Amino acid sequence: MKHVRLYQNTLLNIGEELTLDEYASHHLFKVLRFPQGQSITLFNGDGFNYSAEVLETNKHCIVKLLSKNLNPSESKLKLTLAQGVAKGEKMDFLIQKAVELGVNKIIPILSERCVVKLSGDKLVKRTNHWQKIVIGACEQSGRSVIPEMVSPIGLDEFLQQSSVNGFVLHHRSEQTLLDMAVVNKATILIGPEG
Repeated sequence: MKHVRLYQNTLLNIGEELTLDEYASHHLFKVLRFPQGQSITLFNGDGFNYSAEVLETNKHCIVKLLSKNLNPSESKLKLTLAQGVAKGEKMDFLIQKAVELGVNKIIPILSERCVVKLSGDKLVKRTNHWQKIVIGACEQSGRSVIPEMVSPIGLDEFLQQSSVNGFVLHHRSEQTLLDMAVVNKATILIGPEG
């Protein structure tokens, strides 16, 4: 049987029983038809994987937390992606792949050339949607730290807030990335489609 990893937005304590949230319960009970007695892995964003045994599978699944282990998969490089907002499912795909590749923070950038215009309720709804994609990508990729998903900001605001020295990647440059000093923190800025 496939091993299952699920996110729980709560404190996880070894030895305690936990009622899974509505989404996780539905996924185990209705989608996977997961049997009692099997083990799953939970995570809550603190960097640990929690091994748990499924005690009850129904509308409100109950698990017992057995052990926790530090997840060694996180990179020492703290990487921020500032991405011009793309239209349709492209932005969802970009966020998913960025999380799977190890990005720690995602900043959607709204610029003059962005095709997508977000404000008010639409902005809040879209940001919440992206946060769910971040969590799903962590479940799939084995990450136990949830990258920060920032609410979209304008390019000017990003540039004012940014305190990093940058460089431009150019295919005709004489200097390569291998020639540069090793860093422990980096921000990648990618423009919009338009």
